[in-house]
Amino acid sequence: MATYALVHGSWHGAWCWERLAPLLEQAGHDVIAMDLPIDDPTATCDTFADVVCATLDGCGGDVVLVGHSYGGMMLPLIAARRPVRRLVYVCAYAPEVGRSLNDQLRDDPESFNPAANKGYRRDAHGRSVWFDYALAREMMYADCDERTADSAINRLRPHSTFPNTLVCSLTEFPSVPCTAVICTDDRLIRRMFAKRIAERLGADVVELPGSHSPFYSRPRELADVLLGIADQ
Repeated sequence: MATYALVHGSWHGAWCWERLAPLLEQAGHDVIAMDLPIDDPTATCDTFADVVCATLDGCGGDVVLVGHSYGGMMLPLIAARRPVRRLVYVCAYAPEVGRSLNDQLRDDPESFNPAANKGYRRDAHGRSVWFDYALAREMMYADCDERTADSAINRLRPHSTFPNTLVCSLTEFPSVPCTAVICTDDRLIRRMFAKRIAERLGADVVELPGSHSPFYSRPRELADVLLGIADQ
């Protein structure tokens, strides 16, 4: 029996795993999901990693860490703090030693779909807040039914942009096997950028059809990928 630790991405919370988690639990595994303090303008990726590690306190080393989108920025930070079996990047970024996420995005303009920038604004605390719900659906839930997309969009949270400015605190990546799940119609994180990240990580690559949020649009397919990892 494995423990799946599910780390959400920008604007989301533990709620986004609500369709995936039961499928993993039905297969006999434990699932832990947490709300990261992404709306705290002083929090950093190391803060987020500490929150995940605190949530996993008492768990053994048979932990599969799953990070969606921005959640991938925390995975190696967590693996440097505690034993884990595998890191799974789902439509996700990954940190780069000696660089910030802003550095990555600036140097690779094909990485993030610039159209998304028109859908959110900065608030007084330097947090990005979605206001164009139609664009949010297009970018993150394009292959979800309307009810699912609306439910998710209505729960989106402000996300501080402060961590994006900070250089990754790692001096080297922990030696942990990785899998990258890449969705073929991801409209937020460009597919070729996701493949370059996977290559940099030395990750096994699994491609799924669909857009940026397979935990909603294709939970069964994503669960099968994760359960296959537990069986290895």
